[in-house]
Amino acid sequence: MASTRSGSQASIGVIGGSGLYDIEGLKAVRDLRVKTPFGSPSDAIRVGQLDGRSIAFLSRHGRGHRLNPGEINYRANIYAMKSVGVQRIISVSAVGSMKESIEPGDVVIPDQFIDLTKRRASTFFEGGLVAHVAFGEPICASLAQALAAAGEEVGGNLHRGGTYLCMEGPQFSTKAESRLYRQWGVDVIGMTNMPEAKLAREAEICYATMALATDYDCWHETQEAVTVEAILATLHKNVALAKQILKAVMPSLADAPACSCQRALDNAIVTAPKSVSAAARKKLGILTGRVFGPKKGAR
Repeated sequence: MASTRSGSQASIGVIGGSGLYDIEGLKAVRDLRVKTPFGSPSDAIRVGQLDGRSIAFLSRHGRGHRLNPGEINYRANIYAMKSVGVQRIISVSAVGSMKESIEPGDVVIPDQFIDLTKRRASTFFEGGLVAHVAFGEPICASLAQALAAAGEEVGGNLHRGGTYLCMEGPQFSTKAESRLYRQWGVDVIGMTNMPEAKLAREAEICYATMALATDYDCWHETQEAVTVEAILATLHKNVALAKQILKAVMPSLADAPACSCQRALDNAIVTAPKSVSAAARKKLGILTGRVFGPKKGAR
């Protein structure tokens, strides 16, 4: 499928997870159906103005929550965001808490990931074009800082830093698994931020997560087993807080300077330029054009 480049529509992107299927208060809204070489994104990208700032919103599971975590086309989602000009992505994600100190209803801004997904395409670079991006610090520090400051401004119970373990799903953990992850010292568990964060780095997009704790997974002996009903009850409260944080953070992002995330492909592409096929250049031109140059990178 040929890609459709929609031009620079918005520099700030929001990917909404469970419970966050739209952004209230958007004005001059347009829905963009973006085609990508990797197939269709989860939904149309909704572009609009929020307090005078252009943002692009994508429902990760599709409006109506149609896609389970393993069915999401993460490559198409990130590629589509890149194609409309997004430079920074805020990921809003429901998670389970793995620590007593992180209570349901709290917000966590993690700075590390453990990827336990098993069946998901996790790179754009294949088919004759190889790249190895640095991922030791998987979260954009400046974007995470801005989110944390906004959360404290609106009065949320917020935790800075921590490790997000991404499991395959869609089933929840067994107790044995949950206890093991706690021994590893992880802070929250979810099903959607991998390979999303990896692909954002390959696309040279800043990425940070606002993780909304909805439950204690199944490790907590004094709490009832995690259920969808209990999660949704807490999630509704969390989503209201998330919307406040999103609105509060926008002013600090409008004129934020470029950071190293936006040059992640410097020295990352190991395939010799002369060995890169025209088809590979065309397919990944939106991602590699800055590195290869406008004459060689597809536009």
